[in-house]
Amino acid sequence: MPVAASAIYFLNLRGDVLINRLYRDDVGRNMVDAFRIHIMQTKELGTCPVRQIGGCSFFYMRISNVYVVIVVNSNANVACAFKFVVEAVTLFKSYFGGTFDEDAIRNNFVLIYELLDEIMDFGYPQNLSPEILKLYITQEGVRSPFSSKPTDKPVPNATLQVTGAVGWRREGLVYKKNEVFLDIVESVNLLMSSKGSVLRCDVTGKILMKCFLSGMPDLKLGLNDKIGIEKESQLKNRPTKSGKTIELDDVTFHQCVNLTRFNSEKTVSFVPPDGEFELMKYRITEGVNLPFRVLPTIKELGRTRMEVNVKVKSVFGAKMFALGVVVKIPVPKQTAKTSFQVTSGRAKYNAAIDCLVWKIKKFPGQTEPTLSAEVELISTMAEKKSWTRPPIQMEFQVPMFTASGLRVRFLKVWEKSGYNTVEWVRYITKAGSYEIRL
Repeated sequence: MPVAASAIYFLNLRGDVLINRLYRDDVGRNMVDAFRIHIMQTKELGTCPVRQIGGCSFFYMRISNVYVVIVVNSNANVACAFKFVVEAVTLFKSYFGGTFDEDAIRNNFVLIYELLDEIMDFGYPQNLSPEILKLYITQEGVRSPFSSKPTDKPVPNATLQVTGAVGWRREGLVYKKNEVFLDIVESVNLLMSSKGSVLRCDVTGKILMKCFLSGMPDLKLGLNDKIGIEKESQLKNRPTKSGKTIELDDVTFHQCVNLTRFNSEKTVSFVPPDGEFELMKYRITEGVNLPFRVLPTIKELGRTRMEVNVKVKSVFGAKMFALGVVVKIPVPKQTAKTSFQVTSGRAKYNAAIDCLVWKIKKFPGQTEPTLSAEVELISTMAEKKSWTRPPIQMEFQVPMFTASGLRVRFLKVWEKSGYNTVEWVRYITKAGSYEIRL
């Protein structure tokens, strides 16, 4: 269900109404007094962003020194309401030079009223895209002297942009060199036992694009996902080619993706926005290729000494390497002295986080560096609880490697002028929550 807002208020920190807009007549004009008395004056602003007073619900958010309050008199979608506030503030900032505060509202109240009439109709959110609204609301806001100067110029043919199917891209774009950059960024979430068995593992990924293309291009992206390859083989009446395929879960797309074509052909077809954007997100739970395996051994020698041995094996190819590898090995709080021996990188004891921190700047594939450490502990009578042994944590970044096995099979660019394009594809795998139990 949409928001169906009855009113929206902009208040300063004292509770004074800077500007307001009533969209429905099911709430009184004095409802803002209830918000001021029952929420602001009782100093309960930080407890919960949703409050019910007198049969009405108040959704409020503080941005800079301004409170944006939405009042509804029905069962409304709270997430949609806050999303509307965030998008509306972004829109105002685009007109005000990147600032949104009490001074910006006072200096631009006429423009704000005009925008409020466009972005919400009878309490229902409408188009909040700055690129679209600037095509026919060309009035410039009063900018702060510290704000950046506008770089986007209004373009003609506003009717096509507002009513057409490609509202996220303006016409008339021209580049000397037409390029497409595609990054597949994945985060590995792992929980492994001390013996090397995987207890929990999944991969969350996103495909980021940066497009510098002239005209109105149509792009088609092919991945090695199982459903897409099988559908392509059925449409072309060809047997499925052998090769590794993966199953994508929880896929979400940017609004530019043609969902009708994806449902029928299982291909990602889209007219891209100009510049950087996130094309899609996904998650994978089966067939994950772990970049590292960690084998720890902890020996407690009485109450005053410990021996720590950790072996880290890189599972990816020998010609690849990881960057910025950090292994955090927890030790008891009463650690007094440590000594290390490492076959690669550097290690030290960080008392602030109670960990042995092992750093390797460049970690080649198919190698097994080790760390050996002797830990001396302070024996205290007050410390009666046994050490809980928190898990080892890893940080890393592996270029040109995907833990999910996702690969780009093709990236086709078609534009009526027939220009040539240059495509760049990069793969990056990072550590999300990479933990190994001791």
